[in-house]
Amino acid sequence: MADTKREIERKYEGPAAGGGAGLPDLTDVPGVGSVIGKGVDELDATYYDTADQLLAAAAITLRHRTGGHDEGWHLKLPVADGVRDEIHAPLSDTVPAALTSLVRSRVRDAALVPLVRLRSSRDVRHLVDDSGGLLAEVSVDRVRAERLGGKGAAQWTEIEVELADGGDPAFLDKVEKKLRKAGLHRSASPSKLARALAETGAVAARPAGEPPAAKPVTAGDHVLAYAREQRDALVELDPAVRRDLPDAVHGMRIATRRLRNTLRSFDNVLDRTVTDPIRTELKWLAGELAGDRDQEVITKRLAAALDDLPRTLRSGPVRKRLRTWSRERHSGSRQRLTEALDSRRHLYLLAALDALVSDPPLRKAAGGKPGKVLGAAVRKDLDRLSRLVARATGLPPGRDRDLALHEARKKAKRTRYAAEAAAPALGKRAEATTRAMKSLTKLLGDHQDSVMSRDALRDLAEQAQAAGESSFTFGVLYGREERRAAADEDALPRAWRRAVRGAAS
Repeated sequence: MADTKREIERKYEGPAAGGGAGLPDLTDVPGVGSVIGKGVDELDATYYDTADQLLAAAAITLRHRTGGHDEGWHLKLPVADGVRDEIHAPLSDTVPAALTSLVRSRVRDAALVPLVRLRSSRDVRHLVDDSGGLLAEVSVDRVRAERLGGKGAAQWTEIEVELADGGDPAFLDKVEKKLRKAGLHRSASPSKLARALAETGAVAARPAGEPPAAKPVTAGDHVLAYAREQRDALVELDPAVRRDLPDAVHGMRIATRRLRNTLRSFDNVLDRTVTDPIRTELKWLAGELAGDRDQEVITKRLAAALDDLPRTLRSGPVRKRLRTWSRERHSGSRQRLTEALDSRRHLYLLAALDALVSDPPLRKAAGGKPGKVLGAAVRKDLDRLSRLVARATGLPPGRDRDLALHEARKKAKRTRYAAEAAAPALGKRAEATTRAMKSLTKLLGDHQDSVMSRDALRDLAEQAQAAGESSFTFGVLYGREERRAAADEDALPRAWRRAVRGAAS
């Protein structure tokens, strides 16, 4: 079992880092009641990566460490500057499966091998407040680095300040002010591993097939830049989805949808004989993601609807029934999603996306002027959307209209993403289209959520009846959802006219 901790720390170097005696007196840092020495720990860490250092290139570290209070396996995933999530697993002879799964989107089939060994003497001090509460841990680390399988070696001393769990990050600014006065400055390396790689001659190389990003010039450049951005999002969000972090599934689903729609909207730029199979696989991934996300959206919607319902209209254990229904579906969808991310099919998709952006199947229009080529593609999507909206609003209320409105919603999203991809080239015109489509999809999305909520309410009512509970409340909520959907349909013509004006501005 792996445990997670949010790590907020800063590293310093300079003359004062030469030893404990050089560390300034930190008792006069505002808020510090006393500084408590905790002794010296001898740490021995071996860092693992692929041979071409794919983890290091993404600022991810994976190590096996003995010594100290938290010996074991540690995987550190970047969150922001100076902020990482540290995931800990017990000591074992091989990298734990719980950690390898979290780096699978980065390493794919490549083996994780030991690259660098770091041995550190860590002189630890605790900064505590007047009541003895821990504010931060300050350590003076004397580090000896050795590149495994090579001749490189290095050593240095650094000071590390780590904020206590739940502490105010502003406290680190106070400590830093004191350290700067003593001649210390922030370390140029974000981590010990990064410094060890640099100083032992094992600097991480750019992954094969990935040329340095250049400023987009042609229409093809702009489309590929947008596609690369979404490919990167799929890779980066993978660990967060596996960890079930808030909005991670939603973020990956959006990236998948953006990629799929971009390949369709700009089929005059990228050859469909290559991109259509990729779109099929993206549709598969979106479907695997949909169950978990749709479940989350509908549960929140129904819970909010129950909150708004007068007590006199709540009959039976409706909240408990909703929680049970949601938990059962969430558990099943989570398992299916994890299996999908672990599958060979998903690895093949990531490989296909890598090939797409590194060796793109460009058509003649890819070399054209971005304003002309991309603008025409966005207008084409708008024309198709116009026909779908006209068809949907001409149908009588019911299932056929619901399906037509859902199709219009999907086309509005495609138009939005096409405009997003074109915005760096088209400027304000594309940005206005993006805003207009976002507003329209919000209305159509609310309508679709109502359709899905009514399906869920039917299911809940049937389960309640089977258990001998009252289904009255679920019927009341069903009626409210019907009225909400009707209001969305009434508002659509005006919203569409507003969207057209916005897209034309």
